[in-house]
Amino acid sequence: MSKIEKVLVTGKTHTTLSRSGNTSRGHNGSLDIELSTPGSAKPAHVFADTQPHPTAEQLFAGAWSACYIAALGLAAKELKVTIPADVSVDIEIDLGQTGNAYFLQAGLNVHLPGLPHEVATAIAHAADQICPYSKATRGNIDVYLNVQTA
Repeated sequence: MSKIEKVLVTGKTHTTLSRSGNTSRGHNGSLDIELSTPGSAKPAHVFADTQPHPTAEQLFAGAWSACYIAALGLAAKELKVTIPADVSVDIEIDLGQTGNAYFLQAGLNVHLPGLPHEVATAIAHAADQICPYSKATRGNIDVYLNVQTA
């Protein structure tokens, strides 16, 4: 994979768990979506009317983070760990350029407060193996995973 020499745009989202589903918010207020999981009786998506419109990178980050946060729950269950109520995922998707070629890269910042760092890291890496978005990007774009417990 080629490293990005120049970042052109970054789409950022912050996704949290809620009683009605997952909520993704863009860092600049241009994205506010309530997301549901497949098979849920809740509405699939609720889009807030915001300006300016979200970028493709921000939409990708929001979809990936909603899938990944669900995978965190599955991974925690498999490891017999109770996931914290205030778990969150911040994803940044960069569109960048190296020479005349365009690339994407991603950063996943996983917040699992109150868990021992080793346990949180194990859950985050297991979720990375479960999440279809993580699988789809593996080997195709540069991705870093950062786990925080405080």
